[in-house]
Amino acid sequence: MRLIYLSPVPWASFSQRPHHFVDWYHHQTGAPVLWIDPYPTRLPTLSDFKRKSPVAGQQNDSVPPWLHVRKPHSLPVEPLPGSAILLKRLWLSLFKEVAVFAEKPCRVCVAKPSELALQMLALFPQSHAIYDAMDDFPAFYQGLSRRSMERRQAQLIQRVDKVLASSSPLRDKLLGMTDKVGLVLNACDMHTLAPLQSLDLGAKHQVFGYVGTLGRWFDWDLVIALAQANPGNPIRLIGPLFTPAPRGLPANIELLPECSHATAIAAMATFSVGLIPFKRNRLTASVDPIKYYEYRALGLPVLSTRFGEMALRDRELGVWIVDEDTDLRKVAVEALASRSDHAAIEQFREAHRWAQRFSAMNLTH
Repeated sequence: MRLIYLSPVPWASFSQRPHHFVDWYHHQTGAPVLWIDPYPTRLPTLSDFKRKSPVAGQQNDSVPPWLHVRKPHSLPVEPLPGSAILLKRLWLSLFKEVAVFAEKPCRVCVAKPSELALQMLALFPQSHAIYDAMDDFPAFYQGLSRRSMERRQAQLIQRVDKVLASSSPLRDKLLGMTDKVGLVLNACDMHTLAPLQSLDLGAKHQVFGYVGTLGRWFDWDLVIALAQANPGNPIRLIGPLFTPAPRGLPANIELLPECSHATAIAAMATFSVGLIPFKRNRLTASVDPIKYYEYRALGLPVLSTRFGEMALRDRELGVWIVDEDTDLRKVAVEALASRSDHAAIEQFREAHRWAQRFSAMNLTH
C-alpha cells in the first residue's frame, strides 16, 4: 500500500524519525512514498529572520527512486481566521498530484498537525490514517498559533485510526483525548555510528559533552554549577546558540559552533560523559531525546536532568539523573568512573533500532 507522508521536517535535513519511518515503510511494503515537506503553521516571529541556514553537510542530498518529494506553496498565515480558504487555493496543484498518486490503495501518515493534513484527509476519507506525534507540538508555539495548533491536533486525532506517541508522558497526555494511542519511542541510526571495535572505552580526557541546540530549554544554571563543582573537567558544548548564558561562564566550559551531523557523532565519541541538561517545563515534558540513544550507543554514561522520558530512566544502567539537591561533584565522579563494554553496547544498539520500533506496531498490516 502506497504512503503519503506529511513531514514535520524537510527531506533535505539530516535523517530524523520521519526519514527512518518512510525508509522502514518502503522496505516493509515495497511501495512508493509521497513525502510532503512542512510549511509554516504559526505566525512569524522576529527570531525567524535571525535564524541561520543549516550547516552544510547535514542535508539528505539524494532522493531514492521510490520517494517523491513535494514542497507545498504557502504563506505564514495558518493560525488566522479564514486562512484555510486562501491556503486551499495555493494547494490545488498539490491536491491534483496527490489524487493521481492515491489512485492505488494508499495510507496517510501525518507527523505534524496542520490545515494541509486535515484537508488531505478530507479528500481521502477512506484512507487508513496514522498520526505520528513526535512532540507536544502546541508547546512550541505561543498565543494564537498555540491555540490554532491545539485545535488542529484535536481534529486530527479524531480523524486518524492510530496515534503513535514518541514518549511515555506524551502517550499519557494523548490518552486524555483518545484511546487509540500506541507508544513508539525514539531510537538511533546505528549506521552513522563508529563500529563497535573502534570505540575508545577507556578514561579518555574526562570531558563532559553536549551536542545539540542551545535553546530556551537548555539549563545553563545546571551546566554552570556542574562546571564549578568539577573545575578540572572540560565541559564541551557543541551546537547553535539561540539562548545565551545568563551570566559569565567558568573557564572550563567550551562553546563550539554547530557542525554537520557526521562531525557531531564523531565529537560525541571523544566525550567521557554525555550531557542532556534540559529544563523541566511543558516544552521538555514530552521529549524522548535521541541524544540519549546516541550517547549510550557510543558507550557513554549519561548525566541528565529529570524531564520527559529521561525521568523514567533513573534506574537504568549508565544513567545519572540530577535534581536541585544533587551533589554534582559526587555524581560526576561516579559517571566518569563508569565503563561500558563492547557486548553491552552491541546489545543496546540491537535493542534500539528504528526498524524495531516501527515494526512492533504492525502498521503495514
